[in-house]
Amino acid sequence: MVNRLVILFLFALPLVSCGQKSDSLYEEVKTLYKNTVPIISMADAKKTVSGIFLDTREPAEFEVSHLPKAKLVGYDKFDLASVATIPKQDTIIVYCSIGYRSERIGEKLQNAGYKHVFNLYGGIFNWKNQDGVVVDSKNRVTENVHTYNKNWGRFLKKGVKVY
Repeated sequence: MVNRLVILFLFALPLVSCGQKSDSLYEEVKTLYKNTVPIISMADAKKTVSGIFLDTREPAEFEVSHLPKAKLVGYDKFDLASVATIPKQDTIIVYCSIGYRSERIGEKLQNAGYKHVFNLYGGIFNWKNQDGVVVDSKNRVTENVHTYNKNWGRFLKKGVKVY
């Protein structure tokens, strides 16, 4: 009887751990990205002097903080007209909280003929986690980052979480 209980416990243990959520941004990214838009690291994005940063989050998120010189294009109400003045040969770096929404917008840009579209790996969370600078709606450096909700907030390890 004891042996049967031990065997049952050993088989059930992996099932219990499967229900737990990881706090690893990198593990989450692996499950969410479709890899349809090339990714760019924070280090390479910083080197891209002429790159245009497009924030694909919603206005409330952008107002709390965003990457310096980023342009808000949104996600729910994204319209190609908002990028019509950007030449299709320019380098465009899209980002959101962790990269899912920006990958979807990146696909739309690619389908519209933009040639050099990159998804910022890990989004603004990874940027801030690696000590990247973010600014508020008045372009002042801030520690605040809108984390969309508490569930997604677990991936932001540095800065002040705003919901």
